[in-house]
Amino acid sequence: MYRTLFDHVITKSDPETAHGASLSAIALAGGNEVGRRGLRATFGREPSRPVRNERLRVFPRPFPGHLGLAAGMDKNATAVLGLKALGFAFVEIGTVTRHAQPGNAKPRMWRHLDERALRNKMGFNNEGADVVAARMRDLRSNAAGRSAIVGINLGKSKITQAEHAADDYGYSARLLAPWADYLVINVSSPNTPGLRDLQAVDSLRPIIDAVRTAASRSAARDVPLLVKIAPDLADSQIAEVAQLVRDEGITGMVATNTTIAHSYGEGGLSGRPLKQRALEVVRLVRNELGLRPVLMGAGGIETPEDGRAMLNAGADLLQAYSGFVYGGPAWPGAMNRALATK
Repeated sequence: MYRTLFDHVITKSDPETAHGASLSAIALAGGNEVGRRGLRATFGREPSRPVRNERLRVFPRPFPGHLGLAAGMDKNATAVLGLKALGFAFVEIGTVTRHAQPGNAKPRMWRHLDERALRNKMGFNNEGADVVAARMRDLRSNAAGRSAIVGINLGKSKITQAEHAADDYGYSARLLAPWADYLVINVSSPNTPGLRDLQAVDSLRPIIDAVRTAASRSAARDVPLLVKIAPDLADSQIAEVAQLVRDEGITGMVATNTTIAHSYGEGGLSGRPLKQRALEVVRLVRNELGLRPVLMGAGGIETPEDGRAMLNAGADLLQAYSGFVYGGPAWPGAMNRALATK
């Protein structure tokens, strides 16, 4: 049914409009217990046992499956419970910036159907840390909301100069950490000018320090912290970031963000074209991180075989976005059930 709907209706619509309508529908269905039960019964159906992995003990609770939703879809934490009911083991919201911002000019999202890929130059459009923190507080005020494993992806506001980036990230971390199962420092989106320059270790180190300090103080606990990197870094640069993560003793990394290694024009590409490079980066990062830090793998995951390949390359958890768009509402639950038997 979804394949027919996607081919004959969704692909004829503007990608960003379809994204907004789909997210609104998921939020509506997930907004009450009856709707959530319906989604779980028809689509979600989580695996019967949680993921067993010693590295994941740093998180406050066990993950019910390997596959979660990558940042970028639910930027403002409006549809967490619906996405959970569809079968995602965890939901990463954001990217959230200190200041609310509209993002880049439209059009800013495209489908590349032959390659089962998506391209975007969204530019961190979101309602800002103050608004999202209030929404997360409301989410955590009831049992259903507290049951969801939610990561929060943090980015730099476009208006913030690079020399003030650490303060910008620290502000968002202070507000959002009390409601997060983990935080991600995003310095790898290609759609905010100068952001990827912050992946250089001399720029990244003060951001890590600011986020870690602000998060632990406001949450009164050690909040798991990961760094998200781009697939377009040279292998030597990836190794430097991984060594910094290991030396700083933070939780781990997310590999990878979208790629600019394409010929379509502006924006970052996700989906099938990213698969091979993402797998290479996961192998490299695991080799550099060693045994202890956590690694989330993302990029081109469409099938259980893709997921198993990334887990075998060294990832502990997986994230997806494009695979969900092309696979439909039954996809996350089916993936997690299949991966539970790996």
